[in-house]
Amino acid sequence: MSVQLYPKDTSAIRNFSIIAHIDHGKTTLTDAFLKATHTVSDLNFTERMMDSNPIEKEKGVTIKLAPVRMRYDHQGKTYELNLIDTPGHVDFGYEVSRSLAACEGAILLIDASQGIQAQTLANYQKALDLGLTIIPVINKIDLPSADLDQTILECLELLNQPEENLLFVSAKTGQGVTAVLTAIIDRIPAPVGTSLTATPSDLRALVITSVFDNHQGSIAYVRVVDGELIEKTPLYLRSSRVNLSPIEIGYFNPERTKTPVLHQGEVGYVATGLKDTALLKIGDTLTTAAAKDRVQPLPGYKEPTPMVFMELYPIDTNDFVNLKEAMGKLVMHDSALKYQSTHSLALGNGLRVGFLGIFHAEVVRERLQREFDLDLIATAPSVSYQVLTTTGTTLTVNNPAEFPDPSLIAKILEPIAKVLIFVPEAYVGPVLKLTREKRGELRNTLSAGSRTQLEYTVPLAELITDFHDKLKSVTSGYASLEYELRSYQPVDAIKVSILANHEIVEALSFISVRDLAEQRGRNLVKKLKEVIPQQLFEVPIQAAIGGKVIARETIKAHRKDVTAKLYGGDRTRRMKLLKKQAKGKKRLKQIGRVQLNQEAFLAVLSSDD
Repeated sequence: MSVQLYPKDTSAIRNFSIIAHIDHGKTTLTDAFLKATHTVSDLNFTERMMDSNPIEKEKGVTIKLAPVRMRYDHQGKTYELNLIDTPGHVDFGYEVSRSLAACEGAILLIDASQGIQAQTLANYQKALDLGLTIIPVINKIDLPSADLDQTILECLELLNQPEENLLFVSAKTGQGVTAVLTAIIDRIPAPVGTSLTATPSDLRALVITSVFDNHQGSIAYVRVVDGELIEKTPLYLRSSRVNLSPIEIGYFNPERTKTPVLHQGEVGYVATGLKDTALLKIGDTLTTAAAKDRVQPLPGYKEPTPMVFMELYPIDTNDFVNLKEAMGKLVMHDSALKYQSTHSLALGNGLRVGFLGIFHAEVVRERLQREFDLDLIATAPSVSYQVLTTTGTTLTVNNPAEFPDPSLIAKILEPIAKVLIFVPEAYVGPVLKLTREKRGELRNTLSAGSRTQLEYTVPLAELITDFHDKLKSVTSGYASLEYELRSYQPVDAIKVSILANHEIVEALSFISVRDLAEQRGRNLVKKLKEVIPQQLFEVPIQAAIGGKVIARETIKAHRKDVTAKLYGGDRTRRMKLLKKQAKGKKRLKQIGRVQLNQEAFLAVLSSDD
């Protein structure tokens, strides 16, 4: 097969993505594009085609990117439209930024019934910073609850977009979809290379994301920025410093379709044959092995950093090997996951796992339970603290067990997030109260129509447990939230240890602000008394700071009536049996182990109520 060599006419290529808040119809619009461009026949069409994971389909959230190439005829010319779908959740912000970097334009999708939400605005800002052409599209205009006037007003005030730029569609019915395709061709510029002296060998391709295939190893989704990607050419990954020989290259149609060459401006995939997806880093630069020393890496690369940590223990201790195997398989598909083995006296062997955010953690837990049939106990999520010791060293502490002795701590720094909240004016009061309780500081407010944008700085530790649930609760579900990690700042925090039968249970211990530590300790101990089952011996449940016990509750022992079979007779026989029972309980109390159930760990999550 003859390979068409560089340069190829790129004027007919358009690379774009769709950015939107959760459930604003991004995947439905993608489905409408696939139909309108006849990329997928009606016979093969299924809803939410681009979502590969059952949890994505169920939650209505795209987690893993899936690009697709569509051909569309316009004014006698055939155009190649590359849609790079983006994850629609706050935890996957870095993946969104890299997929936007692979585009020249973006469709900003807004739900006509909900208006602009926090995530819409955050992703819009990312697209603007990258210099993308924005096409604002108002979706769901067929809904009876659609409020077009309010949505148009928000677009004018918050996005500074003129009214004539706005497009109106119903992705569900197909109304207005062709107008959007025409706008993509007319408004979004064709891709241009960045190296003026590029030759066919000077390849620079951006790794958008990666997946794992059992037959072809790690597969990189790439956008060719400069040069061209030719099959069987030895390649090199800049950040990982890995040489590789591609097994196959191709594009998405939306299935993987093999091709001998990917030209400048095109989007496709490279089957690398690598067994470790951690080597394929999102945002990395792929080039040829021959040009690796003279080609500059593409800007914007960042290592994904886990922000939320959780310990997972199998309920059946024999399942630990299965849990480790399952996590190893998940990491192949999701290189942002980090894990290591851990051990707890109460729960046995388990894994300490680092996630990008609380939603990421939820998805991984569900996948472990569904796909690998594992029953797990999850501890309360925690964040990374920077601890400056009296000896001048800085420790990164990811869980209470790693906290040094209080006498060795000079200063503790906690992660702070910039939080954007969109809320109807009627609910501003309850939101201000909630954020005050969560140690939030108001930075800015902006009104647009009947809704208000609130900008806060809030400690990440306050965000990861139940902040989102409480926000939805106090605003009757109308508020939307977006957060971004900003910096670390000093905090007066201490470790509160939880003891069951005088034995520290690290999995229940937590880090708290000093002012709230005693109250949180009391609340948790009270809850644990309700949820830990009774034992055959008395069990004290205590909360302690260092050596000082700040709260205690006692779970009374189960009491068998050992004198039930006695009737009449001498009283001394009765006393002898009771004394024997008391002696047995005393011995049990010394050697007995408290069985902790899932409810005990869930109590930690809701201990602030």
